[in-house]
Amino acid sequence: MSTEETTRQEWMAALALAPEVRLREAWDSLDAQPRYKLVRGPETGLVMVRARTGNNGERFNLGEMSVTRCTVALDHGVMGHAFIGGLCHEHARLAAVFDALLQLPERGEELCRTLIDPLQRERQTHLARRQDEVHPSRVDFFTLVRGDE
Repeated sequence: MSTEETTRQEWMAALALAPEVRLREAWDSLDAQPRYKLVRGPETGLVMVRARTGNNGERFNLGEMSVTRCTVALDHGVMGHAFIGGLCHEHARLAAVFDALLQLPERGEELCRTLIDPLQRERQTHLARRQDEVHPSRVDFFTLVRGDE
């Protein structure tokens, strides 16, 4: 996978996991809000979530999850896409618009610095805090083997 694809996956993940309020604030703070049109959605549907036992066993269907998707086109012709867990149409619309803006060379670097990087740092801080909360209750299971067998 190319670095460009990895970078786009990272910013799309940051936009999808960000609180909608943060995206609304970023949109309101833009100097020039671009014109765009909705190509598809926002629309909500279900996806099947698959899992593996122990992260290495056979895959199985864990259950269904609500997802909202949206596709927008900027006047420049650049398309933006978003898939958001849950039912929030506004979040999906804003994430799709920011995905399109991040693809523009003249706006992408600034948006990465002012929006994506802080969102990624906040997510890492949140995950580290959750891990610190959970770690004291961790239980390690092991099997004792009798010596005579």
